[in-house]
Amino acid sequence: MSLAIICSGGDAPGMNPAIKKFVDYVYEKGETPYFVFNGLDGLIDGQISPAKHKDVAGIVHRGGAIIRSSRSKRFYEYEYRKKAYENLRKHDISGLVMLGGDGSFRAMDRLSSEFELNFVGIPTTIDNDIYGTDTCIGVDTALNVIRDALDKIRDTASTFSRAFVVEVMGRECGYLAAVSAITSGAEICLIPEAEFNKSVALKHLKKEIAEGRNYILSIVSEGTKMTAELARWLEKEIGMETRITVLGHIQRGGSPTVNDRMLAFEFTVRAVDHLLGSKNSNKVMVIEHGRYGMREIEEVVERKYRIDPELLGMLNLLD
Repeated sequence: MSLAIICSGGDAPGMNPAIKKFVDYVYEKGETPYFVFNGLDGLIDGQISPAKHKDVAGIVHRGGAIIRSSRSKRFYEYEYRKKAYENLRKHDISGLVMLGGDGSFRAMDRLSSEFELNFVGIPTTIDNDIYGTDTCIGVDTALNVIRDALDKIRDTASTFSRAFVVEVMGRECGYLAAVSAITSGAEICLIPEAEFNKSVALKHLKKEIAEGRNYILSIVSEGTKMTAELARWLEKEIGMETRITVLGHIQRGGSPTVNDRMLAFEFTVRAVDHLLGSKNSNKVMVIEHGRYGMREIEEVVERKYRIDPELLGMLNLLD
């Protein structure tokens, strides 16, 4: 049996550990592993080749993905989806592991509804916005990258008595911002899932400044689109010189943490085992309350991820 692995959408730390485990484990099971290069575009263009042990030697510590990734507008058209499926059949590939996020799973859901496709999705996105799983590959590393940046920014903020507004990624999900704000001791956190109470924040900050606070650290999720607005508000209402820092794509890079490597290994082994024992089964790997499992692809793409209410409750303590 031949199995293939593909990366789609934005990259995330932990893709390479998953790729290495896929190749090693498929060989261990006596089957043939394949790479699909350059994501969905590569699948359409037939960029598929057998994978060897030497291809994955020494990649566990590397960020990014050695087989690269992409987003594909062509995949929205039936003729290209049909071509992608036919390319898998040319290599007698009977199962596909996809490392990706919400958009990638929607693409696979569409493909599997039109063709016989044995597919397992592995949640791989720093946004942590996949329904049914507590975390995704890449999230822990991204949080540690943000933590390191915030620790350094706080040093400067306290030295120069400034306010800093730090924008983090996450698309429409505020998970990265929420966890980063809580664990860094930020004074303000703006996320799409909660309304920012300016009056409460203003009263709280003015009280602390009167008692000796000389700097402010604010975390803003990119999905709020309020980074510049918050900076202007701090300067006008608080009267503190304010700087904006957009962390950007450094959050997607770097050597994956131990937690992300272990998550990648476990997800991949379970995905391969499932593909070897099933046909036309379209699932997504999940981990909930420390337990690994699977959900139907339709459920994952049709339902919306929501941040744990307890986490949102902890944000209220910042006010």
